[in-house]
Amino acid sequence: MKPFNYDQDFTKIDFRQHPEKYQVGKGEQGVLMVEPYKSEILPHWRFKTPEIARESSEQIYELFLDYKAKGDFVGMDMARKFLQMGYTRSRRYANHKTGRKYAEDSKTVLPREEDPVKAESARIFYAKYQQAKTDPDYMRLKKAHQAQYEVED
Repeated sequence: MKPFNYDQDFTKIDFRQHPEKYQVGKGEQGVLMVEPYKSEILPHWRFKTPEIARESSEQIYELFLDYKAKGDFVGMDMARKFLQMGYTRSRRYANHKTGRKYAEDSKTVLPREEDPVKAESARIFYAKYQQAKTDPDYMRLKKAHQAQYEVED
């Protein structure tokens, strides 16, 4: 597969109108760049407490299902990325109270300070992320999208 193309003009592309320009990438690549999905999903993305994380992950998963009902793979994948990002960010804060993993030298990993509240938020998001990631329709559409649009030149 092609490396993720960060050189696209993300400010001008409507990925709903041009799904052929969308790349799945690795993990969360492009999650905060791909419109109109970023603007649709981001307002629901929160993880401060388990209650907030539960509501947020359920809202984002509902968006995933709405995109699925419309046959919108790009929307499904973006919702999946936000669920994954909910997991990774809350996990980061679970491990490091300030959210900073590295010291100012950018090389030294700071000591872990387990925050059980954020750890629970991470577990909540992880469950929804897995649900989206392993959805049979999502997996089929992902494979088809990558085969059609993301082959090496």
